[in-house]
Amino acid sequence: MGVSGPIRVVVAKPGLDGHDRGAKVIARALRDAGMEVIYTGLHQTPEQIVDTAIQEDADAIGLSILSGAHMTLFAKVIDLLRERDAADIQVFGGGIIPEADIAPLKALGVAEIFTPGTPTTAAVDWVRANVRQPAGA
Repeated sequence: MGVSGPIRVVVAKPGLDGHDRGAKVIARALRDAGMEVIYTGLHQTPEQIVDTAIQEDADAIGLSILSGAHMTLFAKVIDLLRERDAADIQVFGGGIIPEADIAPLKALGVAEIFTPGTPTTAAVDWVRANVRQPAGA
């Protein structure tokens, strides 16, 4: 019983951060690579993001955080996915995240972190290699 169709990714901007250029760039890169992308827009709560991911049958959630609240927001999304029996949805993210916080975020369950300057191809390649493969790939 294989899963068919393109990889589905919810791209979200949690919290009060209003800078969404990076999220839009990643969303477009993933879409151009053949993935189905649901961009939730600005100022999303962790609950809204997880609800969207479950409703959209997403394979992954990509969070863009520039506000400095990455430890709290990533943890809340991971916790909500576990509470709602959706821990199979992988979480990755990017933004202004100090190097010292990357290992603790991964220990929480964040699959990958992309820092400023990461080529979009690196994010696309990571998603292709680490998130559910579409049937026939």
